[in-house]
Amino acid sequence: MADDAVQAVQEEELLAAPVRGSADELLDAGAADHFGRMRHSAAHVMAEAVMRLFPGVQLGIGPAITDGFYYDFLLERALTPEDLAAIEAEMAKSIAADHTFKLQEHPFGDLRASLLKAEQALKVEIMDDLAANATASGLPAPSVTTYTHGEFQDLCRGPHVESTGKIGPYKLLSVAGAYWRGKSDRPALQRIYGTAWDTQEELEQFIWRREEMKKRDHRRLGVALDLFSFHDVSPGSAFWHPKGQLLWRTLEGAMRELQDARGYQEISTPIIVSKRLWEKSGHWDLYRENMFIIESEGEEFSLKPMNCPFHILIYKSQARSYRDLPLRMFEFGSVYRYEKSGVVHGLTRVRGMTQDDAHLFVTQEDMESELTSVLNFVLDLLRDYGLTDFYLELSTRDPENEKFVGSDAIWEAATSTLEKVATDSGLELVPDPGGAAFYGPKISVQARDAIGRTWQMSTIQLDFNLPDRFDIEYTASDGTKKRPVMIHRALFGSIERFFAVLTEHYAGHFPPWLAPVQVVGIPVADEFAPYLSDIIAQLKAKGVRATVDLSDDRMQKKIRNHTKDKVPFQLIAGGDDRDGGSVSFRYRDGTQVNGVLVKDAIEQIVSAIANKEQV
Repeated sequence: MADDAVQAVQEEELLAAPVRGSADELLDAGAADHFGRMRHSAAHVMAEAVMRLFPGVQLGIGPAITDGFYYDFLLERALTPEDLAAIEAEMAKSIAADHTFKLQEHPFGDLRASLLKAEQALKVEIMDDLAANATASGLPAPSVTTYTHGEFQDLCRGPHVESTGKIGPYKLLSVAGAYWRGKSDRPALQRIYGTAWDTQEELEQFIWRREEMKKRDHRRLGVALDLFSFHDVSPGSAFWHPKGQLLWRTLEGAMRELQDARGYQEISTPIIVSKRLWEKSGHWDLYRENMFIIESEGEEFSLKPMNCPFHILIYKSQARSYRDLPLRMFEFGSVYRYEKSGVVHGLTRVRGMTQDDAHLFVTQEDMESELTSVLNFVLDLLRDYGLTDFYLELSTRDPENEKFVGSDAIWEAATSTLEKVATDSGLELVPDPGGAAFYGPKISVQARDAIGRTWQMSTIQLDFNLPDRFDIEYTASDGTKKRPVMIHRALFGSIERFFAVLTEHYAGHFPPWLAPVQVVGIPVADEFAPYLSDIIAQLKAKGVRATVDLSDDRMQKKIRNHTKDKVPFQLIAGGDDRDGGSVSFRYRDGTQVNGVLVKDAIEQIVSAIANKEQV
């Protein structure tokens, strides 16, 4: 059942990700969303079809989710792909009949008795929970509603389309396991996933994206390309293999160079720290459930879940003046956060991660220029990695929420500054009212990948809380003490998550400068291995990650193997190449150029890597 549960999570991700981001939230039952109505209606039609084909089935729930729908069923046997085809055909009959969806209100007792008689125990349980909640609030059992189309009736709040004929092109996608109410001690159900769209073209495009997502899944590619693995002895943390570590080092090295050039200073801080620090920062009260707690010598410690307070301690380790600002500190900081096993997901939701975390301490006068610089840094960085389609999200304070810290004047100034910086970038700016952290507003860079999914990438946040809590200050030019503005900035977010995004964006075909193995030499026969080895040595001397395949495999098998491994460049050499001082230059797409002079081949490879070409 565990594997089925994982598959269920994967299916919701596949349904959710392509158009509206990677969320898998249920659509609000009362939302007047066109697709939500249509897909909810399709779920009812699917349930009707299942009841016709499998008498005695018990119905669970059947909501619309982003880009699709599902329904849970308690059945006597496992469903097959052939069953899905039969259910689709049965659905077509109901859609062709164009039955009207009718809302009806029922006295609680009458409907409960009807469902009990129909042996729909799961629906009866839902009603009993409604009654229990009402009783707990001192209210009588509520009246309940159903929706009926044709002869099928389902306990439901709606909304729906007018009639079954309004359901557009649809397809049932898969079956996965699911526990009733999401609890492993409850009945094991079968969940059928489907999708529905306005046009056949939209449906086909969605199916294509879905298949692309499966091909690009970083968990599958990580194993296939021998980059990383996961083991149950350390759930939620990756084990990095040599090739994956090479790619990691490339990411880390490139980031170091960029930050050094922009005046950032690298630091390193401890992993285990006393709860006293978290009490001072406020995390002990607000974030403790996400922390790994350790007890030693009668004192409580934790694995650090974030780096912010550590950087402040370094700031406070000496007196600071306006001449020291802006002070930009960054760290490849390992942090650990408790995530429930059910939400841990590959490299995108982990328990142990490394953040490229930076904290900038600036004067209020320099806040706008520093924010502009940071945003430009973020966008330039993402473009280096082939992510070029962006928009920005501005998260602001909820004025009704009393937990936000800082005066209205400070919030207004910070928010207007962030909004100006975002607007001046020329990118689309999407408001996110109420989405700010309690300590300040933020800009999030949202990037679309090669198949149109949106990923939240870098964030830039202003913080008024920690500077106050830790009483940090600097000496201004007039000798007075002032409070610096603190900017939180993560470019990758976490290296693990960024690694996953890149793997899926490129479908494992990393550009030459990122690829763990950049060049492989393939001799036509063993006698040409020394010739190729000399060429590879020249490349390695220029910092290229290159090797010669000296295995016993035949040449064609070697080519297939390294194409499968997505190596950017293959250099093939036989007698004519050795005699002419050339190689055959083969690319990942199967294109091959013969008779390329060695010096030209080396120059092309080195140039592609140095210029970070998206080959």
